[in-house]
Amino acid sequence: MEDKEKLKARLTPEEFEVTQNAATEQPFTGKYDDFYQDGIYVDVVSGEPLFSSADKYDAGCGWPSFTRPIDRTHISEKSDWSFGMHRTEVRSKEAASHLGHVFTDGPTDQGGLRYCINSAALRFIPVTDLEKNGYGEFKTLFKE
Repeated sequence: MEDKEKLKARLTPEEFEVTQNAATEQPFTGKYDDFYQDGIYVDVVSGEPLFSSADKYDAGCGWPSFTRPIDRTHISEKSDWSFGMHRTEVRSKEAASHLGHVFTDGPTDQGGLRYCINSAALRFIPVTDLEKNGYGEFKTLFKE
């Protein structure tokens, strides 16, 4: 695990605050909120593959929303009682980066979950660049 000072130097201040201190970016300000290119979203800290554009949808909440992760073993969930409410926090498994929260108000025909994720916790890899970035195995998530 990379130490905090190296992370602080490598990440933007917002990326650091979101991933390391569980901050939340302002709604409708993240670069991936209204973004619909084909590809995958990886942890900005570790590069761990997290979400696919094939599972992204517009929930109208101001943050990128997904119906499911690429692989549930790449995330962890824990109870979050901050701000006087109960929510389920989502973190990346490898780097323990705070990503956002998961709610049960997602599309019912796709399982009913809404992974509400901060853009600042993510890096996007376009489908055309998956192979050259070491994510070639995920090309099968997309039609040719």
